[in-house]
Amino acid sequence: MFTAEFKADAVRLVTAGGKTVAQVSKQFDLTETCLREWLKRAEVDAGRGPPDALTTAERAELVELRRRLKRVEMERDILKKATAFFARESA
Repeated sequence: MFTAEFKADAVRLVTAGGKTVAQVSKQFDLTETCLREWLKRAEVDAGRGPPDALTTAERAELVELRRRLKRVEMERDILKKATAFFARESA
């Protein structure tokens, strides 16, 4: 796993350093595909990506919201089962 700083440095070398993706990939022992993905992500985070692309912060929020939704759905299902159980017991 690469740090955010490492990724930013590699992206900066391509965008502002005048180096090609191939040169930076070789310098840092990365695949060109990986570096190109980092470049795309940097563009989106800077507001220069496609209009429907999610920023890194939005992606993190989406992951968190999905996790919370899953938990709430599990809690709801437990409450449904408990309600049905107690309804049978009191009948």
